[in-house]
Amino acid sequence: MKLTVKLLDIANRGVLLHSTDARNMRVRDGDRVLVADEATGKTAQAHVDTTGSLIEPGVIGVYRPLNATLAVDEGTVVVVRSAERPASLRHIKKKMDGGRFTKDETVDIVRDIVDDILSPGEITAYVTASYINGLDMDEVEYLTRATVETGERLHFTRHPIVDKHSIGGVPGNKITLLIAPIIAASGLLIPKTSSRAITGAGGTADLMEVLAPVSFTATEVQQMTEKVGGVIVWGGATNIAPADDKIITYEYPLRIDARGQMIASVMAKKFAVGADLVVIDIPVGRNTKIPDPQEGRKLAREFIEIGERLGMRVECALSYGESLVGHTIGPNLEVREALAVLEGATEPSSLVQKSLSLSGIALEMAGKAAQGQGYQAAAELLRSGKALEKMRQIIEIQGGDPTVKAEDIVPGEYRFDVRAPQDGYVIELNNSALVTLARLAGSPYDHGAGLEIHAKKGTRVKKGDPIFTIYAEREWRLERAIEVGRTLMPVVVEGMVLERIPHERWV
Repeated sequence: MKLTVKLLDIANRGVLLHSTDARNMRVRDGDRVLVADEATGKTAQAHVDTTGSLIEPGVIGVYRPLNATLAVDEGTVVVVRSAERPASLRHIKKKMDGGRFTKDETVDIVRDIVDDILSPGEITAYVTASYINGLDMDEVEYLTRATVETGERLHFTRHPIVDKHSIGGVPGNKITLLIAPIIAASGLLIPKTSSRAITGAGGTADLMEVLAPVSFTATEVQQMTEKVGGVIVWGGATNIAPADDKIITYEYPLRIDARGQMIASVMAKKFAVGADLVVIDIPVGRNTKIPDPQEGRKLAREFIEIGERLGMRVECALSYGESLVGHTIGPNLEVREALAVLEGATEPSSLVQKSLSLSGIALEMAGKAAQGQGYQAAAELLRSGKALEKMRQIIEIQGGDPTVKAEDIVPGEYRFDVRAPQDGYVIELNNSALVTLARLAGSPYDHGAGLEIHAKKGTRVKKGDPIFTIYAEREWRLERAIEVGRTLMPVVVEGMVLERIPHERWV
């Protein structure tokens, strides 16, 4: 069937057909068509949306991403015919039924994700099937390699290349803002590509965006790293492991981070940037992704095994995950806290100690410090101001203001203090509930939204003392966070007597 093009500025790789034309071609919503421009010879496959009113019969609406391939003009006549379903859908169905992916099947799926052959619903099915039925180590390796092979890779002439990653699950984990400049200040290269938030209130890329742009090509990432020793950028803009960020897009609304996909996601990015040495932070504890050290050690072995298969040396650190890192959650608040430490602040100790410990492991792995001396070496790079100077170089080369100071970064103008209902001790901080409140307040999209925790677990408080403050850039978001916060009870305060059990209860 020949149809006339109408260009639609919609960020969806597909086409819009009038329902009459769709019936004549025997296609419906979710089916596929092949669109061909006979004048240029360009073709593209697209999934179908239908309408009875937005366009007229004889017209095909071409969405913006599809036209990046077709490059047709408004009014161009194209040939449209039904297309077969991709083989990757059979592979996904097999996984939904409890099967396992082969190497070739994984390549099919990843390539179709990158090329936008699969629809959003089909990618969601893939993510969900992998989450429910899991991926074994062979499947994780297949996914890791396919994710790298369908994108660009960095190739450095100087080695070793160092990288780090935290699997998340703990709010306020802004340690990369300290670790990256510490490692770069030691003379090592660390091309840190980071994700935006999936389940949290701010991914590392969201935080760094407060200080500088984070969207760069792979070539730019390599050049900047070679010039100043390190970068902190968003992996989704680099075309490094592009399938990963597309998968993350569909994990985000479900708030899931499937274990096998998570391992492949982490290791694909490390492999693609040419990392030789990788440090993985695995927070453990209640309300984290990993509930106990035993499960953490199992995950560590899996990371190490995949690293060995790919030729990378991986070491993992199990870290305390039952309380947030530092005292803040949300982009501006976390960046302000991290910059203050780079500028010389010795608190919060949890942020300082965790950052120095993980930096120290990397320095020991790279031979920059003797075994057991990495922490002290990292502390000296921080104390001397070399890490701060390196961070300023990283900010500048990424297009930010290198003179920015912690005091320049402020939270949202709307705030609400949550106060202790009685005298006692803070006996619990629920990470999940705190993240939920930060997100309701607008984090990470509103950089000024988030939480500042004044009393962490074990702190003695008096009735009326502020326990934490909610910040927002928009008043209605603050009101929503307050409303939900009354039901979540993210912080529990108790006196030394937890419960009175009267005599009458037992008689």
